[in-house]
Amino acid sequence: MLELGQNAAPAADLIKDVTEANFMADVVDASNEVPVIVDFWAPWCGPCKTLGPMLEEAVTKANGAVKMAKIDVDQNQQLAAALAQQGLPLQSIPTVVAFVKGRPVDMFQGAVPASELDAFVKKVIEAGGGDASGGLDGALEAAEEMLNDGAVEDAAQIYAAVIEEDSNNAIAYGGLARCQIAVGELDQAEAVLNGVPAEISSEAPIEAAFAQLELARQAANSGPLDELKAALAADENNHQARFDLAGALHAAGQVEEAVNELLELFKRDREWNDGAAKQQLFTIFDALPGNDPVVLNGRRKLSSLIFA
Repeated sequence: MLELGQNAAPAADLIKDVTEANFMADVVDASNEVPVIVDFWAPWCGPCKTLGPMLEEAVTKANGAVKMAKIDVDQNQQLAAALAQQGLPLQSIPTVVAFVKGRPVDMFQGAVPASELDAFVKKVIEAGGGDASGGLDGALEAAEEMLNDGAVEDAAQIYAAVIEEDSNNAIAYGGLARCQIAVGELDQAEAVLNGVPAEISSEAPIEAAFAQLELARQAANSGPLDELKAALAADENNHQARFDLAGALHAAGQVEEAVNELLELFKRDREWNDGAAKQQLFTIFDALPGNDPVVLNGRRKLSSLIFA
């Protein structure tokens, strides 16, 4: 099950264990995109065990405006020595160093209160030219990109953080539900959507997520493509086979093909099964962005059939 909320594991794209092998890529190079806060720690260090989780929480709350790298100095002694030679005071730990545009810009040593960590993170974000106020729009864009790239847990972490900041953010609720759908946790997705505040329950992102949930439940019961194609080939007026084929095609990611089968079914018998073809088309359209070519072409073709 995908765990969400404050008790979720750190987002892999935001918080990483870094070694000498990937220090350049995940700290120096990455800091050209967003600031990277590096936590130098060791397993035997008591203050490190206190500071680390607090710093992870502060970074996660920044909604992608800053990243964190964790470096075990015992396991990366050569790296620590090389950085010390370049002027970083790593004789005591924990030591926290912020990198912006490939260079260290700020640091502190020892455990500090959560309020100071939040202030440090805010200062680092501003040093990198970012929006330290939360930047919810930017966070939502980052989460959507993560979800599209398959980084579902990372996206869910950000959507959950946005909801904590703005409990009426329909985009965040819809995105969180879509994360659950993406990992097959359909009941969890339904629980997220059922928990949406009433005043935003009819907004487009919520309706889109409900549509995706309905399609996902249908996909779980869809039949084999080859058998459905064979049944339709044997009888092109087998409306149930065509309808089921559309569902199987959608489940297989062939959305445009699914829409075409439903359009064909509507053309042959628009009243079949209480207008099931049109209803299913609207469900697919609602689940997709309004500017998706499949939606635009599908709606145009459906309209031409309705008014023919």
